[in-house]
Amino acid sequence: MLQESSKNVVISELEGISDEKWQRERDQTTKGGTTKEFFPVVADRLRMKINIIHNFTSMVTGHGNTISYLYRFKTIKSPKCPCGTKDQTIDHLLFELSC
Repeated sequence: MLQESSKNVVISELEGISDEKWQRERDQTTKGGTTKEFFPVVADRLRMKINIIHNFTSMVTGHGNTISYLYRFKTIKSPKCPCGTKDQTIDHLLFELSC
């Protein structure tokens, strides 16, 4: 029993060290800004039970099929949302009540 308990302690400590290293590296990079806005703390995100599907991933990474995303790649002529208030970004779709 003591051996199993010791094993769990070591695993828990290694997970903590890994989470801290991941957080430091993530904080130092300029990439992943949209994801960082949704999930600023790696350890908190890892504790969440999220059904990760394509649509979820595309939204929290900023690679969703929004009009502003398509405009960025010159696929369409304007980034404006059909509601007419702002550019159609992920934040606009999720947080604007007018759309």
